[in-house]
Amino acid sequence: MEKQERDIEIRTQVLSVDVEKVGNFLFEEPEHSFLGNWDLQLSPASHHAANLLQAVQKLQKSDLPVAFPTETVYGLGADATRGEAIAGIYNAKRRPADNPLIVHISSLTQLRHLLDLSPGSDTTPLNGIREDPIPTIYHSVISRFWPGPLTILLPLPQPSPLAPSVTAGLPTFGARMPSSRLALALIHLAGVPVAAPSANASTRPSPTTAAHVLHDLSGRIELIIDGGPCHVGVESTVVDGLADPPVVLRPGGVSIETLRQCSGWEHVVVGYRDGVETGVPRAPGMKYKHYSPTARVILVQGKLSIRLLTTHLRGCMNAGLATTKTWRVEDLAVSEASITQRVAKAGGALRYFIVQNGTPDAMHSNASNVGHCSTLTATPGYTDIADGKDSDAVRVVVTDLGTSPAVIAQNLFSALRELDMQGVDVIFVEGIGADEGLTAAAVMNRLRKAAELEIRS
Repeated sequence: MEKQERDIEIRTQVLSVDVEKVGNFLFEEPEHSFLGNWDLQLSPASHHAANLLQAVQKLQKSDLPVAFPTETVYGLGADATRGEAIAGIYNAKRRPADNPLIVHISSLTQLRHLLDLSPGSDTTPLNGIREDPIPTIYHSVISRFWPGPLTILLPLPQPSPLAPSVTAGLPTFGARMPSSRLALALIHLAGVPVAAPSANASTRPSPTTAAHVLHDLSGRIELIIDGGPCHVGVESTVVDGLADPPVVLRPGGVSIETLRQCSGWEHVVVGYRDGVETGVPRAPGMKYKHYSPTARVILVQGKLSIRLLTTHLRGCMNAGLATTKTWRVEDLAVSEASITQRVAKAGGALRYFIVQNGTPDAMHSNASNVGHCSTLTATPGYTDIADGKDSDAVRVVVTDLGTSPAVIAQNLFSALRELDMQGVDVIFVEGIGADEGLTAAAVMNRLRKAAELEIRS
């Protein structure tokens, strides 16, 4: 009861930070950018810098996590060396304790210091003369993909500076250097490694805007840094280079094709399953049901039809369609006399309303004048959409995720959340070919973990 009362008392503040207005990034080795040593000179008069410093102070002193944007999704960050702060992440998300966290760092110097606390280790260059505590297998992928959406699995040093709850009892930990300058600035100024899963309630779709974080975690955390929408949209790729051959444990923002172009990674293999896995997870996102909106999600591989729609509505009067490459609203413009669920009193075809971008367009099994809907980015509220219309009509909200895997990945989580906000009971999502690359595989991995049912039509 005391914990519940404490949660209710927490006031969640959203602070806007434009990283271009916080100050100047200073690099010792410009050709290496963030891979080398760097510093940040804050602008004293900038309120963006002041807001960023508030987040830094929370990371350093508070046991409540801070939400912040990365290039992939919004993260929920805490000092990875303090057990009380890490407990704040698990409590805020309601996250299972055996689900490990990824440690975010702002430089290779910081990572080497984590791996090897001996004197002088913090000045070792990548591929330098002194033995590098970063395993050699990772040098090529770090040079190619960092900063960026790639998490590498590393051996946990002994004694470990990380809180035990970060690794969930595993002998390894995942590390990533994000490419978001705002995330890098936050970690750098805090001066600590930051453990950060996605900043959503456990099992919910990952957040790609500050509004998504506020929706899930309002009253559970004190501070959200609003740096605008994330541009990748799915979490990082997680790889294990300690295995032979190297293994992709979670698909994400880096494709397996580009991984195979790196030295030592030519024979990297897939080591994940799209469904919910059992046993001890080696990386985040492997074991539990994830990415699920409140509405039921049905993943469809194949053609869209009224028969498919009505078969799986199960008494629902509100449905969402998330289209990718081939579905069109006009695919519903057919008459199937054999359908008995919610048929129009006159005729024999299903009656429905198509809603595009929050604007209802009454339709009666005739959508020939409606093309592929644009991405649902703004969804103003609407009520009584069927007022004065046939009470048996089904409301269908349509959003286009895009056609390329990269664009679909960027829009996926936001679309699932937007359709939830529209009040739909079930969401039909058009699948894509997982063989189109690791980004496509990442999209399908997330959808299969979110879906209650997968249909091949």
